[in-house]
Amino acid sequence: MITKPIPYGHQHITDEDIQAVVETLKSDYLTQGPKIAEFEHAFADYVGAKYAVAVNNATAGLHLGAIALGVKPGSKVIVTPLTFASSANCVRFCGGDVVFCDIDKDTYLLDIDKVETLLRKTPKGTYQGIIPVDFAGYPVDLEKFRRLADEYGLWIMEDACHAPGGYFVDSNGEKQLCGNGQFANVSVFSFHPVKHIATGEGGMVTTNDKSLFEKVSFYRTHGITKDSALLHKNDGGWYYEMQDLGYNYRLTDFQAALGVSQLKRASSNLAKRQEIARRYNAAFAEIDGIRTPFLSPSAYHAYHLYVIQVADRAGLYNYLREHQIYAQVHYVPLHLMPYYSAFGYRKGDFPVVEEYYDHCLSLPMFPTLSEEEQQYVIDTVLEFVS
Repeated sequence: MITKPIPYGHQHITDEDIQAVVETLKSDYLTQGPKIAEFEHAFADYVGAKYAVAVNNATAGLHLGAIALGVKPGSKVIVTPLTFASSANCVRFCGGDVVFCDIDKDTYLLDIDKVETLLRKTPKGTYQGIIPVDFAGYPVDLEKFRRLADEYGLWIMEDACHAPGGYFVDSNGEKQLCGNGQFANVSVFSFHPVKHIATGEGGMVTTNDKSLFEKVSFYRTHGITKDSALLHKNDGGWYYEMQDLGYNYRLTDFQAALGVSQLKRASSNLAKRQEIARRYNAAFAEIDGIRTPFLSPSAYHAYHLYVIQVADRAGLYNYLREHQIYAQVHYVPLHLMPYYSAFGYRKGDFPVVEEYYDHCLSLPMFPTLSEEEQQYVIDTVLEFVS
């Protein structure tokens, strides 16, 4: 018996999480304290990266990444239109130009063949970088993108907000975790409540490049430094300098404490997402009219979202809401947003993502979704489709 609405995503806060936050609230530091570094080091270890910088949200992380990578007015950056606005907006924050490219019809990821076609149409140097997104938790094959990026002198900023714990298998048969810095110059994660790890709001930037790490850290805190080796002068132990225009994009210590506690359950929660996906896949496998997520032995899906496609998406969306199931649509393609349409983008420009948008629906997917709740979702979907 279902007694309360079922959302598409939901945070899981335990007594241990609460205790971790309370302990930090009772400590000497609420911000810029030791929990920040603890969280950064633990997260870097989790994804296999050398460096991690905690920020107040993933949008800030993307913005800092774009700054560190040198985006400026006139920079052209290739972005998938199937993503949240921040993946493209970070380029615009720096005055750069967003150039959208269509998605692959199976994986829903940025289509590398279309990106290559786009690059070959213009002289080398036209584009500065690529922002691929591990959409829904399915990992981008960044090894292939790295080869293409190196050929054209591009950087890669991986939007891994959906995919901590996800990985692809490279050409040598090795697992490459999302955000590990082996192929992307910078990667960005989100700790919004519906994501794998929740800190209320929050994000993380990972990289293996020390110079980029230092730039992101510098611009996170107003462009201010106290490093004596970098100061133009030194009036004493109190002295600091603002050396460039930066931002206050810091995470608090009690948010970091929550992140450290949540990170301890990240692997077990990821396994629960996998089990939920397996039950959905089994239930819908033989059903005409339901397309389930693409699976590949060379990719480990992190399942931030479980997206199906159906003929009558609006009908199913409304039917589920009538039954207290709050499915969601991810996402309205960015090139169709009024802001980006003003740059000349129109319906019909990217037929694959537009076709996807007409039929996609994200079903409830979160570690505390019970089998009873999931079965209710499955039964309700099948009632409508049949």
